[in-house]
Amino acid sequence: MDIFTRAKEILLNPKSEWETVKTESTSLQDLFTKYAIILAAIPAVAGFIGYSVFGMNMGIASFRMPIGTGFGHAVFSYILGLIGVYIIGYVIDFLAPTFGSTKDLVQSMKVSVYSATASWVGGIFKIIPALSILTLLAGLYGLYLLYLGLRTVKDVPQEKMIGYFISVIIITIVIYMIVGAITTSIFFGAHMMR
Repeated sequence: MDIFTRAKEILLNPKSEWETVKTESTSLQDLFTKYAIILAAIPAVAGFIGYSVFGMNMGIASFRMPIGTGFGHAVFSYILGLIGVYIIGYVIDFLAPTFGSTKDLVQSMKVSVYSATASWVGGIFKIIPALSILTLLAGLYGLYLLYLGLRTVKDVPQEKMIGYFISVIIITIVIYMIVGAITTSIFFGAHMMR
């Protein structure tokens, strides 16, 4: 299935698309090279354009990230975002036996990668920094996708589903808070103090 059809279906028809994802054969390499690295570029490129070209208005002052710094920020956040999705896939797999599922790294990575689709596609709103909150809202929809993916692809017993879901969410939040803190301190900290 091509990337655009998969992204559209996972966003608009997630229940049936997760059933398709569950049964299809793929590799970790294909998940990342044919899907994740392409979609993960959306928020990175949009953020670069938004922060370095358009800038942000913060009421009494405005801020525009220098082009070189903006490019570095885009590359850094892109790489850390992909690493985060990869780590979350391992977390999903590691926790699986605890919640009545089986360890299967490819299935776990499918859940991690495809549930990130909403955040990646929603990242287009970063092109206008004032609309970046919409990226966060898209990420919340990603939680719904994560829930459906865990339930369908990982075959978690219903009585253990909430515990599995909450455990994965907590670890995901921690991972992305660390990624966000690192990125913000490196690329925004020095410029905000000027």
